[in-house]
Amino acid sequence: MKIYNQIANTARKHVVLLIDPDKHTQESLLAIAARAETCGVPFIFVGGSLIQSDVSKTVRSIQSEYHRPVILFPGCATHVTPEVDALLFLSLISGRNAEFLIGNQVIAAPIVKQAGIEVIPTGYILVEGGATTSVEYMSNTRPIPAAKTDIAVATALAGEMLGMKLLYLEAGSGAVHSVPSAMIAAVKQHCSVPLIVGGGIRSVEDLQRVFTAGADIAVVGTSIEKSPALLEDMMKVV
Repeated sequence: MKIYNQIANTARKHVVLLIDPDKHTQESLLAIAARAETCGVPFIFVGGSLIQSDVSKTVRSIQSEYHRPVILFPGCATHVTPEVDALLFLSLISGRNAEFLIGNQVIAAPIVKQAGIEVIPTGYILVEGGATTSVEYMSNTRPIPAAKTDIAVATALAGEMLGMKLLYLEAGSGAVHSVPSAMIAAVKQHCSVPLIVGGGIRSVEDLQRVFTAGADIAVVGTSIEKSPALLEDMMKVV
């Protein structure tokens, strides 16, 4: 669990860059990977709800410019590639669609085992972000309402009790607003595993709010696609 131990070192906060292969040309992919290396981004997540590009090729391209761990953030079993350094073995525990709770995991498990990829069991919790997001549509699951902090806490606790090593509160790509501070704080208060928060983090102020609320890791993606230079400003926060 070498990479997990790095992630779980919550002595400092982490800003993680999420790269969706479909959102980049080869030129922009190499550029953002090089920028992440220069800025000292500790991890890159690669993934998306619907990926039509070659994931393996994307990972190799990133690794040509970026020399820290590249971690797969899969939308389904077909996204698995042995090129990555680790895999977030996601279970969409906020939903009731068996395919994303356990179905895709069963399909992926033998492939992951054979490839020898480091696996990080992750409880994935979708939170209402003000718009229908790709993950909501593709997974056919309803997000937890933003005001229902008690449901989020109970769901996160269930994930931890089931053995999840990370919890991921996700407002989704394209969310109008990020996960509420009260929800982040409550989940952090009641759970002991590292907490990831993603979706709707568009500015340094958003990032600071998420960290102040209790997130150990903040995931940024869409905002950096639109304004790559924002990554330097965000890294200064940590």
